[in-house]
Amino acid sequence: MLRVEKRIDASKWMNYVIPIASLFMALIGGAALLGTQGISPLDAYCRIIKAAFGGSYEFSETIVKATPIAISSFAVMLCFSMLIWNIGVEGQAFMGALAAVAAVRYCHSDNQFYMLCTAAAFAIMAGGLWAMIAGFLRSKWNVNEIISTLMLNYIAIRILEYFVYGPWRDPSSLGFPITTRFPPSARLPQLFGSRVHVGIILAVFLAFAAWYILSKTRLGYEIRVIGENPKAARYSGMSYMKNVLVVMFISGAIGGLTGMTEVTGLHGRLQASFAAKYGYTAIIVAWLSHLQPFVILLASVLFGALLVGGEALQIELGLTLSTVEILQGLVLFFVLGGDFFRNYRLKFTWRTDK
Repeated sequence: MLRVEKRIDASKWMNYVIPIASLFMALIGGAALLGTQGISPLDAYCRIIKAAFGGSYEFSETIVKATPIAISSFAVMLCFSMLIWNIGVEGQAFMGALAAVAAVRYCHSDNQFYMLCTAAAFAIMAGGLWAMIAGFLRSKWNVNEIISTLMLNYIAIRILEYFVYGPWRDPSSLGFPITTRFPPSARLPQLFGSRVHVGIILAVFLAFAAWYILSKTRLGYEIRVIGENPKAARYSGMSYMKNVLVVMFISGAIGGLTGMTEVTGLHGRLQASFAAKYGYTAIIVAWLSHLQPFVILLASVLFGALLVGGEALQIELGLTLSTVEILQGLVLFFVLGGDFFRNYRLKFTWRTDK
């Protein structure tokens, strides 16, 4: 007979070996997928590595992709640490981007520091309040936050489309859903003569901030306790509703900053499909990193490389976008499978009839 048993005390080495083995299995699964399309897996993986790390320009493009993934991952990580499943970082990024554009349009200033701080403040409030809607529904009436945050994503997308197709559309865009270009004062400075912007500094700062909050503050302690045992947290006097609202606001605020940094640092304007599903990729990154802030930075670079390499495969080998997304999904599938074997074991028992 086959039984599933929970591991009482998992070995420390499993925390390192299992994620590596999961990635290896994902590569094997991806190789099988590529093989069915008549593409050499070795050639495809070499092209991905070359496109992502083949030179200074290639590496800078990987960092450009990794930056919004990392910022979004920190938003996801905080909620997941408390077993609150915020699937709405994508929508929170959309609302943050909208708020940043509103700041540029209606609070314009030629002072770059003031303009960027205003846009960031607008984005933080918009993303945080948008996330708090789901947080309030969860803490007040126990509404499933997976469903509510996911539904709020679609609402945010429609609100953004209304503005870029309607009142904020650039009159000279020939009908394309984009806003007018931002003035220089509303653009994040770029680094090293590349498209890498100071949003990468924000991502590194958030890694240290997340580590400090979770390990050194009372809020972090309550987040961990509520995540491990909500009933014990209530009995000890911790306010579940307050903590859910605070964490959801912080998470949404970080998500809003994802949108703000993308439109002010990379695009210089708002368009309908600016986010490239970074909020959903962040879920994979957070799980792959086991909610460890500094590991998130490394995992974000990995997925940034996969995005850059995926674009190269589309151009050079004619792969479809769906194939590239399946490769990402395989990583999540095997990471979750590896996490199962880290916490549980399969035990075979033989039964003999008397």
